[in-house]
Amino acid sequence: MQDTSLWRALGRNTLISIALFGALLGLLWLVEWFLNSQLSIVNYQLLKWHDPAWLVGIPASVIGVAYILTVRDPQNYTGFYAGIIMSALLGVQFILQGAYDSAFLYFFVFIPFQLMSIYKWSRKKEDGGASFEPKFLDTPRLILSVALLFFITAGDYVLSTFALRHDALSDAIVVKLLNGLLISSSFLANYWLIYRKTDSWIYWFIYSIAGIGLFIILGNAFSIVLFTFFLVINGAAGIAWIKATKPENYGWLKKIAIRK
Repeated sequence: MQDTSLWRALGRNTLISIALFGALLGLLWLVEWFLNSQLSIVNYQLLKWHDPAWLVGIPASVIGVAYILTVRDPQNYTGFYAGIIMSALLGVQFILQGAYDSAFLYFFVFIPFQLMSIYKWSRKKEDGGASFEPKFLDTPRLILSVALLFFITAGDYVLSTFALRHDALSDAIVVKLLNGLLISSSFLANYWLIYRKTDSWIYWFIYSIAGIGLFIILGNAFSIVLFTFFLVINGAAGIAWIKATKPENYGWLKKIAIRK
C-alpha cells in the first residue's frame, strides 16, 4: 500500500511537471512571437525546434523536474526511476552537443548512482538498525566534499582544454570553469542523495547558479530561463529537506550553531 502511494506521487508530480513545462513553453512561444512580429526582430528564436539536442532536452527536463519534485520527499525512492530516464536522455543530448565528458558521467556514473539510491532508499533501515533519515554531513566529510568539488572542477577544466576544446588554458576560462562546476556539483549532489544527505541540495543549488551563469555567457536565453526554473524547484526541495532534518542530524551545521 505504501509503495502504491509513492508511485502515485511520482505520477502526480510528472503531470505537474508536464503542466509547468507546457505553460513555460507557451509563454516563451508568446515572447518569441512578440519579438519577431511586433518588434520586427527577425528570426529571434527562444525555442529551437530544429535542434535535435534541444528536442531531446525538453523531455529530459520535464522528467527531471518530476524527479526533483518526487525526491523532495526523503522517503520516496520512486523518483529515482524518473532520474534514470532523465540521465539517459541527457546523456544522448550531450552526445549530440559533443560534450562527451558530461555524456560519460550521465551514462556511467549518474545512472549507477540512481540505481544505488533506489536500493538504499527502498530499505526500511540502515545497516545497524538506525532509521534512515535526512542528515547533514559531518565536518570531515564536508571538507572532503568541498575538496572534491574543486578537484573535479579543475580536472574537467584540464580535460576540456586539452581533449575536447583543444585550446589554451587561458582561453574561455569562465566558460570552462562554470562547465566544470556544473559537472562537479551534479556529481556530488547525485552521490550524497544516495545516503540522504541534506547537503546534496546545496550542490543542486550550486548546479543551478552555475548553469544560469554559463548560459548568460553563451547567450542561450532558453537555458537561462530553464536553469532559473531549476533554481526555484531545487531551492524548494532543499528547504523541504532542511525542515525534514532533525536538529540532532545537523552534522557540521550543528557545530556552527553551538559555537554561535
